[in-house]
Amino acid sequence: ILAGDFRQALPVIPRGTPADQVNACLKLSPLWPSVHTLQLTRNMRVLQTGDATYQTFCDTLLQIGNGTIPHNADGVILLHNIFSNNVSHPNELHEKVYPNISNITTFNEHYFQWLCERAILAPTNDSVNQINLHILKQLPGDIVTYTSYNKTLQDEDAVRFPTEFLDSQELPGMPQHILELKVGAPVILLRNLNAPKLCNGTRLCVKTLMKSLIEAVVLTGSDKGTEVLLPRIPIIAHDVPFPFRRTQFPVRLVFAMTINKSQGQSFKTAGINLETPCFSHGQLY
Repeated sequence: ILAGDFRQALPVIPRGTPADQVNACLKLSPLWPSVHTLQLTRNMRVLQTGDATYQTFCDTLLQIGNGTIPHNADGVILLHNIFSNNVSHPNELHEKVYPNISNITTFNEHYFQWLCERAILAPTNDSVNQINLHILKQLPGDIVTYTSYNKTLQDEDAVRFPTEFLDSQELPGMPQHILELKVGAPVILLRNLNAPKLCNGTRLCVKTLMKSLIEAVVLTGSDKGTEVLLPRIPIIAHDVPFPFRRTQFPVRLVFAMTINKSQGQSFKTAGINLETPCFSHGQLY
């Protein structure tokens, strides 16, 4: 049994063309002609709530996914007022999603629940990094900085690719060279450490920052509320012409995350930063 929605983002093919992404879809598999498809046509959330605005929301969402929603000459879509609450400045969006975060004094179970119910989504990693750093500075406490150790796998590459160059590389799925954290900050795991408790995509909240370990509380999954220790680990970057090893904590801040990374997750409060327009199939949907 396969379940999915073809309106969502297509498979990610590193350095691939749009044609490569389409070719990786299930519909182009030789097995597809033998697949018996069933479609879900009744929105159970609308039926359970009986709220007409839910129906408008769902209809508009399907129009976006099908590419039939009206747009102006520049290709800009104007969303209905009930579809979202628009704000005029990024700082206002941050305050709407994380209200009064600068006044938080205790990091308890109530805070952990509040934290895992919200996130800001943005199309690009650059936008996400800027939002994360801005909100981190508002969180009470001192910033602790962890610097990674980078080294090429082949000794002869060390001359062509000095350490300073490796330090500057910001790659998808890799921790940052300079990782800035605070106690109480949410992070997302970038590698499988101890499945199923600690898997790629698990969200955690920082509890204690030590020199070689991070103590954190799991925010999602069946082990929600469990306290864990995260070590520095060596991570090899293969999707570059010069493979190198980065030793760093396998986490990133997750006040904000990319739209692609958020697929499959549920939030009670979600902010969407579209200062940079969506640039690929299914992102806005």
